[in-house]
Amino acid sequence: MTFQPILSSLIVSSTLLLANPTFANSSDKVMFDDFSYKTLADAQKNGWVPRTQVGHPGIKNATWWSEGISFHVDQSNPKNTVMRLTSKTDGSAENTRHTQICHQRKYLEGTYAARLYFNDQPDFGPDGDGIVETFYTISPLEAPMDKNYSEMDFEYLANGGWGEKENVLFSTSWETFQLEPWTKINAFDTYVKSLQGWNTVVLQVFDNTIKYYINGHLFSQHGSDVYPEVAMSLNFNLWFIPEAVLASTEPRQYHQEVDWVYFNADKSLSHKQVLNQVASLRTSSVKQKDTVPHWQPKLDSYCGL
Repeated sequence: MTFQPILSSLIVSSTLLLANPTFANSSDKVMFDDFSYKTLADAQKNGWVPRTQVGHPGIKNATWWSEGISFHVDQSNPKNTVMRLTSKTDGSAENTRHTQICHQRKYLEGTYAARLYFNDQPDFGPDGDGIVETFYTISPLEAPMDKNYSEMDFEYLANGGWGEKENVLFSTSWETFQLEPWTKINAFDTYVKSLQGWNTVVLQVFDNTIKYYINGHLFSQHGSDVYPEVAMSLNFNLWFIPEAVLASTEPRQYHQEVDWVYFNADKSLSHKQVLNQVASLRTSSVKQKDTVPHWQPKLDSYCGL
């Protein structure tokens, strides 16, 4: 779920109990994916789910487009393959295609990381739409303002938005929200800088503290009032901010890319340590690894908000 993050001055601290998952016996709770796939069907075999459900966020009634997920040779390294998310619009809901892909709902505390290619300009068409390029975790909202809700977002706004006029990266941690009337309790920070090109983001979630890093720089830290309580899916999406769409009917298209994603449930790893772990996996020719156990009972895969 990604909406205009406004820090509420009404955040009320409360004691919330962590859910108690039953883990299978494993001393190595790691998920790594190098996205060395040829087709979306190949990725789905390893637990990835494309979103097709219509709904928030983005332009109302727009299509969530599984065809926007594809795999390509890395232009900077011909030996490498990356996942590409492509979204397009002409300003109308009928011709808007948002894109989202999700991994299974079994993530809570741990170190999360991804290497992402952000684009400041469209592939074609006029520039200026409010476009959101993301890596985030999220749980279903079981009821409006449900406190047993979890979400943590990296959101790059290539053309600004949500009160920012320049390129900006938002970090947002959510306590809860409701859609109608729109009400939210969250915490957020911004990193105002163009991030055109490859970037590595790291999220450390331990001991009631959430730390957001961009390229090794700690730019955001949130506390127990927005700390996650329930298992989340792991997601990437690319969508248009409805109130920031250009007044143009000319088609335009954007894309972001993902080189790899990494999660470690047990260790708080720095930017450098994550890169070392990924390099070690790649040196060992590991394309995909998933030893993060499902919660018991197993939770349904979630690819909605």
